[in-house]
Amino acid sequence: DPYSDPQGAGWNIIQSLIAVGSGGATGKGLTAGTQSPLGYLPIAESDFVFSGLAEDLGFAGAVILFALYIVLLVAALRVALRAKDPFGMLIGGGVATMLVFQILVNVGMAISLMPVTGIPLPFISHGGSSLVSVCFALGVLQSVSMRREPEGP
Repeated sequence: DPYSDPQGAGWNIIQSLIAVGSGGATGKGLTAGTQSPLGYLPIAESDFVFSGLAEDLGFAGAVILFALYIVLLVAALRVALRAKDPFGMLIGGGVATMLVFQILVNVGMAISLMPVTGIPLPFISHGGSSLVSVCFALGVLQSVSMRREPEGP
């Protein structure tokens, strides 16, 4: 319960929930939020980036972000299913699983469903090593896609 210690261990989660809730349906507008610019939302550029995004863009922006992630995940699973060998299937499934894990943990952490960790939100969080590793994984996935079985007539 973050409210048992609102000035201590619960501070991050409480500020994150305030940011997500204050965004409403359409958000406050880009960079018009209050939690992140005023410094209430800790680590807003990496760990709590979803909270800042939900505050600025609202529920609509969060739905658009999830829709883009779903498109990416469906594409990764399609590559896995069309791979010509089991190793390609494992790579495709592994990349999709990695992305799902990172998305669920980061968003779950921002809305107080999971404990606070340092898992970044793919393509959104400020972190060079995370971006490089996700781009590398998608590059390997692209290689698997290029070497798939030819489709029938």
